[in-house]
This record gives sequence, structure tokens and C-alpha cells, in this order.
Amino acid sequence: MRKLNLFLVVIAVFFMQSTAFAASDSQAAALTPAGFWKTIDDVTGKPKAIVQLWETPDKIVFGRVLKIFPRPGHDQNEVCVACDGDKHNKRVVGMVILENLKQSTDDRASWTGGKILDPKNGKTYQSNIRLVDNGRKLDVKGYIGTPLFGRTQTWVRVADLEKA
Repeated sequence: MRKLNLFLVVIAVFFMQSTAFAASDSQAAALTPAGFWKTIDDVTGKPKAIVQLWETPDKIVFGRVLKIFPRPGHDQNEVCVACDGDKHNKRVVGMVILENLKQSTDDRASWTGGKILDPKNGKTYQSNIRLVDNGRKLDVKGYIGTPLFGRTQTWVRVADLEKA
């Protein structure tokens, strides 16, 4: 009987440790914005694009447009007419629109100090991002001057690009 009790205790401890490791692994995965995100128009509530975010070896986050959802009068070959410099008249699909975000030391779910380009008007804004809803959503803020007066969009993580 004692051997059976000892066996059950060992099994219980094993399962508790496995659960703890699984929870910490999912939290670690949730602490990165790297992946694919569906941008949502904050006026219409409809999807606008799929953006891929990635981290460099230095843990700096960038993002590029992978796909644009069809809108009347627009297609996948849309170019940024209003953009300046090397992005002027370049295709929006493939364009890097989010740059140089660094993870906050105060809030591990936030990245700050970057820039975001709005290809619709060609303007570049300061930007911060923050993972919310256990990493399933991303609050993306663009602002001029202070974040207090900026605009935030919520992007939704895409698990399967084929279904996006």
C-alpha cells in the first residue's frame, strides 16, 4: 500500500511540474509580438491588412505589410504615393511600416520608442505597442509628441495565414 501511495505522489508531482512548465512556456511565447497580425480599421471595424512582426537578434521589433484586404478602388498593387524618400511610389505590400521598437524595462508586454508609417497618408508617427489579452491582441499606438494624444488600433494575432 505504501508503494502505491508513493507512486501516486510521484505521479502527482510530475503532473504539477509539467503544468507549471507548460504555463511558463505559453507565457514566454505570449511575451513576443513576433508573428502575424490582422490590422483592423478603427472606423469601419473591417480588416485592412496582415502585418508580419519580427524581432532582430538585438530584440528590436519591425513590421512589414504582407497582404492588403480588398477595398473599393484598391488592390494588392497599391503604392504609397504620399510617402517620402525611398518609400515614395513603392508597393505597400512588402513595405516595412513599423520600425525600431524596443522592449520596455518597466512593462515586459510593451515595446516603445519606434515609428509607424501610415501608407494611406504617408505620415510617420512615433509608436508604442503592447501585447494584451494573453498575447492574442496587440495595441498599436501612433502619436506625435506625447502618447497621451495619440491614436490606438488593436490588431489581432493570426494563427493561420491561410484562413486570414
